[in-house]
Amino acid sequence: MTSFTLIPFDKNTASAIAITGEIQHQDNQLTIKYQLIGTSNIIVPHKADLPLREFDLWEHTCCEFFLGLKGDSKYWEFNLSPAGHWNVFRFLEYRQNIAEETAFDTLPFQVMQQNDYVQVSLNIDLSKIIKPEQSIEVGVTAVVEDRQNQLSYWALNHPGKEADFHLRDSFTIALS
Repeated sequence: MTSFTLIPFDKNTASAIAITGEIQHQDNQLTIKYQLIGTSNIIVPHKADLPLREFDLWEHTCCEFFLGLKGDSKYWEFNLSPAGHWNVFRFLEYRQNIAEETAFDTLPFQVMQQNDYVQVSLNIDLSKIIKPEQSIEVGVTAVVEDRQNQLSYWALNHPGKEADFHLRDSFTIALS
């Protein structure tokens, strides 16, 4: 299990929260857990009765991760809304040839919310998109909406001049 802590792109626009978690890849199962602490300072989407595959989840508070194959330009973007909505996109290279990843028709993940804390947990079999012997590189990210409806962008690191989760230099967690 690898622990992570996300940092905001611009500390001046970020809410007073902390985003930490853990990620693991074993037997082609990916497990990721986000912990958002201090959520009274942000807008957390209300849990939906029926979670759906939706677009533009990043326009509100959303946990995301980017998964790339080592030595390959192909990568996937996973979006997990605390409301339960989700999506997965496939790119052939940096921001090019985007398509919904149809290998997944559901993305069951758990959301636990208490007082000033939200936890988002996913355990997914990657066999639909990745061979078990392939090494992967992961960029863990989040978009956070504050009480003034302003977005802040959180990641393991921010290698670009602007917040850009798609930069492969930000896929800093290597998993076998």
